[in-house]
Amino acid sequence: MLNKNYDLGSTGPTKIIADIRDAGDAISWMSNICGPHELKVHNANKMHFRHIGNVLNSTTTAIGHIEYGTDVTVKVEDLNNSYSISLPVSGFQELDTGDNTVQSNVTSGVIISPANACELRISGNCRKTLVRISRQAMELGLESLIGESISKPLIFESKMDANIGASSAWWRTIHYIESELSNPDSLYNSPAFIRDIEQALIKGILTSQPHNYSDEIKRAVHSKLPSYLIKTIDYLKLNARNEIHIDDIEWISGVSRNKLYSDFKRYIGVPPTAYLKRIRMEGVRTDIIRCTGEESISTLAFSWGFNHLGRFSTEYRKMFGETPSETQAKARFNL
Repeated sequence: MLNKNYDLGSTGPTKIIADIRDAGDAISWMSNICGPHELKVHNANKMHFRHIGNVLNSTTTAIGHIEYGTDVTVKVEDLNNSYSISLPVSGFQELDTGDNTVQSNVTSGVIISPANACELRISGNCRKTLVRISRQAMELGLESLIGESISKPLIFESKMDANIGASSAWWRTIHYIESELSNPDSLYNSPAFIRDIEQALIKGILTSQPHNYSDEIKRAVHSKLPSYLIKTIDYLKLNARNEIHIDDIEWISGVSRNKLYSDFKRYIGVPPTAYLKRIRMEGVRTDIIRCTGEESISTLAFSWGFNHLGRFSTEYRKMFGETPSETQAKARFNL
């Protein structure tokens, strides 16, 4: 059975659905989504490929879930025109790039870049989120960030953390977009709005996931930031565990409070106090995952300046989509 709805002529999201039991049809389907590849099915009788998702047609970005129903091996010489980014929600996968092998489960995804030969081994119980971004869209996004044309292929580091750091925030954004796209009344179904969302996803992965142009992006971003803002950001990161008041931030910056707030929102997107809270929240989450229960959540929260545990838990859940104790439980499970 093959149910297909894949119309790239429209401008809004298009629902895509595949329900396939034949390996050749699965190869054909996924070749249209991500690019050319070989597929080795370990048990043809158990083969049951499913893909449900959406294509955001302004740049043909695709977001959805896939599963094969049995152990499979995907061999890629060159995806040509797309980046394939995946994260298991169950089961596991293993990416072999020749130089190294990357294990991927609910805590870490993988990226297959064009021009990179690899082999991806997927467990039969693996169901994963799959994001496809076109090579053209990714390279245009990169060129807009660094302010010049690129001279060599953009190659990402293969392993993408889904637990901590900026890359984990990218995955949370993907999950939120998925939930919104399932709602027919959502703003995310507006062609004008979804175009901005796609650009944000591209910019997000380019700035959060290491790749061979990361240094160029950092230099370009820093060259655009006022020097006082760089100094203030460095101060916040270095002293995030200490008690910091807005007066301290204003004094370090050397500019008026109005200018400080205005420029933070212009360049960073949030006021300095919100930026400091984000640093602290990410710090607590990193410590919870690394400690795996050896220290209490309250101790870790206090060490990052959160003195009201009820408010901390509420804000933590709002930012990460789970409670601190749920993060801790996942960290213990993945030991």
